[in-house]
Amino acid sequence: MDKENALDAFAALSQPTRLDVFRLLIKAGTAGMSAGEIGDTLKVRQNTMSANLSILARSGLIRNEREGRSIRYFADMNGMRGLLSFLMEDCCGGCPELCQPILDELACV
Repeated sequence: MDKENALDAFAALSQPTRLDVFRLLIKAGTAGMSAGEIGDTLKVRQNTMSANLSILARSGLIRNEREGRSIRYFADMNGMRGLLSFLMEDCCGGCPELCQPILDELACV
């Protein structure tokens, strides 16, 4: 992940509802959730949820899959891993391989 992508991800997460959505989708894991389920859980209107989901998807932090007439959303673990890697790329005195076990643990590899 480069600096511009990281800034997009941070901008997406800087809004309370989007942060809640991202954390909820991480919790949902591989089952993911439909937009309606997310909205109902967080008590957010459909049009507001749609806009927030679009921003998170453009940032690379979530992904979606069509299921018939509905769409299911998932936390994009590769996007999260990329953001974490970007943050930690210069850690440990410039030896990022020392931080790799931390990244592996956090990113649910």
